[in-house]
Amino acid sequence: MKRILVVEDNEMNRDMLCRRLARKGFTILTAADGEQGINVAMAEMPDVIIMDLSLPRIDGWEACRRLKANQSTSAIPVIALTAHAMSTDKDKALAAGCDDFDTKPVDFARLLEKIEKASSGK
Repeated sequence: MKRILVVEDNEMNRDMLCRRLARKGFTILTAADGEQGINVAMAEMPDVIIMDLSLPRIDGWEACRRLKANQSTSAIPVIALTAHAMSTDKDKALAAGCDDFDTKPVDFARLLEKIEKASSGK
């Protein structure tokens, strides 16, 4: 069973996404800010991280840079999930080390495809 870390500061978004992913059989880990996301990723080594980019304490871009710079977490695929939908936002996320990018509101079928693709390459 794949373990997914959802890093999302908005409680309603986090809850909705976690419930939908759990119904698909994933084990869910959560974090409410970038710092907590880094700590949970290092402690739990999830199969995939879904990372909001606009986060308190440490934003998603910096959290991804730190995870990719750490040898123990660098191979964990990170999917940026954000309301920032401009092409420059996607470029910035990929430059920070994110492996993929998706926008809010969540297209759940598309996100599931990205999760499967990311976790199969791990």
